[in-house]
Amino acid sequence: MDDDWKPLLSSEQTCESNCQRDSTDCLDSKTKRQVYAHYEPLHIMPRNIVKDDPQEKVSSEASILNSRVHYYGRLTGSSDRLLSPPDHVIPQPEDIYIYSPLGTAFKVKGGEGASKNPSIVTIFAIWNTMMGTSILSIPWGIKQAGFTLGVLILSAMGLLTLYCCYRVLKSPKSIPYIDTSDWEFPDVCKYYFGKFGQLSSLVFSTVSLIGAMVVYWVLMSNFLYNTGKFVYNYEHNISDPEFGTNISVICPYQSHNKTMELGISSNNDTSDALFDFWWSKTNTIPFYLIILLLPLLNFRSASFFARFTFLGTISVMYLIFLVTWKAIQLGFHLEFHWFHSNQFFVAEFRALFPQLTGVLTLAFFIHNCIITLMKNNRHQENNIRDLSVAYLLVGLTYLYVGVLIFAAFPSPPFSKDCIEPNFLDNFPSSDILVFIARACLLFQMTSVYPLLGYLARVQIMGYLFGNHYPSFFHVITLNIFVVAAGVLMARFYPDIGSIIRYSGATCGLALVFIFPALVHMISLKRQGELKWPSALFHSLLILLGIANLLGQFFM
Repeated sequence: MDDDWKPLLSSEQTCESNCQRDSTDCLDSKTKRQVYAHYEPLHIMPRNIVKDDPQEKVSSEASILNSRVHYYGRLTGSSDRLLSPPDHVIPQPEDIYIYSPLGTAFKVKGGEGASKNPSIVTIFAIWNTMMGTSILSIPWGIKQAGFTLGVLILSAMGLLTLYCCYRVLKSPKSIPYIDTSDWEFPDVCKYYFGKFGQLSSLVFSTVSLIGAMVVYWVLMSNFLYNTGKFVYNYEHNISDPEFGTNISVICPYQSHNKTMELGISSNNDTSDALFDFWWSKTNTIPFYLIILLLPLLNFRSASFFARFTFLGTISVMYLIFLVTWKAIQLGFHLEFHWFHSNQFFVAEFRALFPQLTGVLTLAFFIHNCIITLMKNNRHQENNIRDLSVAYLLVGLTYLYVGVLIFAAFPSPPFSKDCIEPNFLDNFPSSDILVFIARACLLFQMTSVYPLLGYLARVQIMGYLFGNHYPSFFHVITLNIFVVAAGVLMARFYPDIGSIIRYSGATCGLALVFIFPALVHMISLKRQGELKWPSALFHSLLILLGIANLLGQFFM
C-alpha cells in the first residue's frame, strides 16, 4: 500500500512541457489528463512486451495505477479543474502505454525530456539571442554617459532587466488552478488585464521587432556601402587616410579637416565622382536593398533562413576578436575628468546618460521569448541559475566591447566624442579586418531580416485575421510598409544609436518594466502577501521605465 501513494512523477517535472507547439509526437500534461480520462493506461512490465503479441500482461502496479486514474476520470465529469488527475498520478514517459479496445498497448512517443537541452546549451542560446545590433552601440552609449557612469549604468541595467526577466519567467506559475504549461507572457497579460493586456503586449513586442528591422536596414546599407567601397578602392589602388603608424582610425565629423592638416588630398576624377553618385550610403544603397530583401519577406515559411542563425554567434565572436586586436594595436588612452570635458576627453559623469539606458533596455531585452527558451531546459529547477549566468555573460560581453573600444580610441589626436553609434564607422573602408566584420554582419543580417519580418507578420496577421498568411496581398502590403520604414530611416535619419534607444525604451516600458511589475504585485495581492516594501520597489520599477522613455526625448 505504501507504493500506492508513492509519487511516480514529481510535479516539477510535469509543469514545463518541452514539446514544440507544432509537434504531434508528444503530449503535454493537459493532453495526458484528457487521454487518461478516456483510455485505460497500463504499466506494462518490459519483459512482457512483445511486438507481435497483443496479449500483454498487466503488472500489479499497473492495476493500482489503473484504478487511481479511473477514479480521477470519473471526477473529471465535473467542471471543477481541481478534480483532474494530479501530476504525480501520471507515469514516467517511458512507462506510458494506452490500452486500445482492440487489445493492444500503444506506447506514447516523445514525452518530457525528449528534446530538452542541457544548461550550457540553454545559457548560450540566451546569450546568442540577446547579442544583437546593440553591441555595436555600446561604446557610443558609454561615451554619452561618461566612462565611469556608463560602466555603473550597464551593470545596474543588467541587474534590473534580469530581475524583470525573472518575474516574467515566474509569472505563469503564479496563476492557480489553471494549466499554464503552454502559456507565453501575452497569455499571462491577458489573464490579468484582459484583451487590453494581450493587445498591449502584442503591440510593444511588434515595436521591438519592427525597430530591429529598421536598425538592420540602416546597418545593411552601411555595411553594403563600405563593402562596395573597399572593393572599388582595392581595384583602383585608393587608400583611406591613415592616422598614426600602421593604424587606421577616423572621426567622420573631423576626417576632412584632419586630412587637410596632414596634407592628404582626395582623388576627384570623373570615375570617382560617378561611383560616389551611384554608390551613396544614404541616397542609393537603401533602395538597392529593396530588390534583394522585399521578395524574401514574402516567403510563407522562414525555415530556410533559420538555418543561418549560427552566423550570429560567429559574427559576435569575430567582433570580440576584432576589438581585442584593435585594443592591442592602439593601446589605452584614458584621462579622468569627473564633471567637465576637455578637448580630447569626456567627463566621467554626463547628463546624456539616458541615451545609454535606452540602448541597454534593448540590449538586455529577451523578455518576450524567455518562457519559450526556458521550456527546453532539461533541468527546470536550474532555470533561475541558468538565466542569471546567461545575463552575466551578456553583461560581461557588453562591458568588454564597450570598455575596450572607449579606452583604446586614440585621444589625442581625436576626441572621445568622435566615437560613432556604430563603432565600426570609426575604421576606414580599407581596413581588411573591419571589412571582414562588415561582410560577415551583412550576410548574417540578410538572413536574419526575413526571420524578423516573419515574426512580425505572424504576430500582426495572426491577431488581425487569425491566419499567419491570409493572402499574398495582405502580406505584401505589410512588408511594403515595413520596408518603407527602413528605407526612410536609412535615407533621412541613419543614426542607429537613436533608433535603438527609442525602440528599446518604448518596448521596454511595457514588457520590461510595467507588465512584469504589475503582474507580480497583483498576484501577491490576490494571495494576500503583498507588503509595502515589495509594492514600493515594483512601483519604482514602473517609474524607472517611464523616466527611461521620457529621457530619450529630452536628452
